[in-house]
Amino acid sequence: MSILALSGVGREIGAATILDDVSVSVAAGERIGLVGPNGAGKTTLLRMMVGRDEPDRGRVDRARGVRIEVLAQESSHDQQLLGAATLTEAVRGGAVEIATIAKELHDAEAIGSVSTPEYAAARQRFDVLEGYTLDDRVAAALRGLGFPSARHGESPTRLSGGEQTRVALARLVIADPDLLLLDEPTNHLDVEAIEWLEGALRARAGALVVASHDRSFLDAVVDRVWEVRNHKVTRFRGNYSAYAHQREANEADAERDLERRTKQIARERELIQTYRSHRKHGKMHEHERRLAAIEPVVAPRRRATLAISAATAGHGPAEPVRLVEVEVGYREPARRVIARAESISLRRGDRVGIVGPNGAGKTTLLKSIAGLLAPLSGEIHLAQGVVPAYLAQVRAAGLHGATVIDALRAAVPVEAAAARAHLARFLFRGDEINKEVAVLSGGERSRLELAILGLLPSNLLLLDEPTNHLDVDACESLERFLLEGERTMLLVSHDRRLLERVCTQLWVVSGGSVVRFDGGWRAWRHAVAEGWTVANAAVRISAPRGRAHDGGPASAGSTRSTSTPETAAPPKARKGPALSKEQARRRRAAIDADLERLGLRKSQLELDLLDPKVLDSYTEIARVTSELADVSTALAAAEEAWLALEGEATA
Repeated sequence: MSILALSGVGREIGAATILDDVSVSVAAGERIGLVGPNGAGKTTLLRMMVGRDEPDRGRVDRARGVRIEVLAQESSHDQQLLGAATLTEAVRGGAVEIATIAKELHDAEAIGSVSTPEYAAARQRFDVLEGYTLDDRVAAALRGLGFPSARHGESPTRLSGGEQTRVALARLVIADPDLLLLDEPTNHLDVEAIEWLEGALRARAGALVVASHDRSFLDAVVDRVWEVRNHKVTRFRGNYSAYAHQREANEADAERDLERRTKQIARERELIQTYRSHRKHGKMHEHERRLAAIEPVVAPRRRATLAISAATAGHGPAEPVRLVEVEVGYREPARRVIARAESISLRRGDRVGIVGPNGAGKTTLLKSIAGLLAPLSGEIHLAQGVVPAYLAQVRAAGLHGATVIDALRAAVPVEAAAARAHLARFLFRGDEINKEVAVLSGGERSRLELAILGLLPSNLLLLDEPTNHLDVDACESLERFLLEGERTMLLVSHDRRLLERVCTQLWVVSGGSVVRFDGGWRAWRHAVAEGWTVANAAVRISAPRGRAHDGGPASAGSTRSTSTPETAAPPKARKGPALSKEQARRRRAAIDADLERLGLRKSQLELDLLDPKVLDSYTEIARVTSELADVSTALAAAEEAWLALEGEATA
């Protein structure tokens, strides 16, 4: 059954046509992915679905009573969210129907009206909505999207814009509308949060329409794809991988059809000329009619792709980068260590992905290797002959020149004609090369940065989130570029498909440590599921102090290091004050007591939920389930503290 339909919809912004004669519908429970070039109209389509934008032509019909919610690309500054006292209350506010029924049940019990049909119906509906598990689901959503239990009582006003967007996403998951519209929901999520969101969306019974450039995410959550391109919407069955296969097959068919009709037209014209010269006008007119019946030959509009090619600075040394006992972080306003790498190196031809949670230090590590941040201690060696090229996560920096072509020529000395040809390969064509840098979109800025990178002579690529703001076509072109030749690279990314296809090993940054994982993305996630942790790996591979590397002394080349007395302490001393045996004993005893107390209370509350007196009263059930959620959260925190203490004892 269709819950939303667009019929003959057209939309213009100024003189530009965004969408033209679009007719599509969403069925109950259908999960649809929106793909297409940046600026093609995906966000406009979502806005019209929810009613925030109106079509210039056509109509949008929504089923009566259907609940539609949307997560925009930037959902910060939501007054409902910011007005909540805590993160828990902000997310809980998404469950409007549950809150309404809860108030009805409470009021009925307060006046003794528990024998009415209305009360029974409300209790039944509350059970169907799993209202008694709401607090557990709210806490799980917040934890899944990167907010530990200790932060659930924070005010939303203290959050960054990206964090507010994550809370808004948790709120929508709890709201569970009939149709959920998401615009780039993975933008502010790390890997663990993305995987949690995939599971939550797969578990939903409601319909979903999601615009995303995260191809792995689309593979996991959608069963239909709508491609928005050239003002139209084309529908495909299956997930993103199925869509990509169908799209390639369609383009190949179009190319073959073009070749066939071109030959047919040439043959008909040849016969017309032959019959004209022989004055056989009957035959000539017959073939003229055949020629007129053939559809005009128009070259199919293939997807625009980035044709990236990089200049070369030679293959470079066998070991371009080596880190020895390195701490990276910041000195101002106070010395703060973000991550440590005991001993790790990069070999020529390695394609290494730097992965880990948000805030773990991935960008800080890459900046330190690029020379933008000095290490707090230890040594970062760049061997002689290394010519690095660095792509920052924040694209606004480093672009000089008023226009696109000016920015390219300011970065790399190149003739105007060659600059225009090169920019055309990055989708800057015609007057677009004279577009002002100041007004470029995020995707356009990324393409310009990549165009400049492609002309810089380098043998070491240092890339921080290179797919940010790129559409799926550009992401695939970037993959092809990175796989060409024997480039050496360090790549920070949350794009799992890019990591899996490009990187042969990983540097995992988590918990203040940097360790190598010999394997690709899928192998690492499988290892994590089997119990692999950064802490255990760091203990196993830690080399004794005084040895630069298993391979011997550091190679010649540039070295960024510090040697102040402050940074000469042994590694364990730098990890924080160690507990004495007595302190550790008291700490363990306190945690053990918490575990026993909370465990007993949890068991008692679970028994209370079987008590008929509790089950007969909404108020009692709500009280018990609310306390059970709090106790479960506290018990989980105590278990984490016990594991942390155990880890310190074995380190």
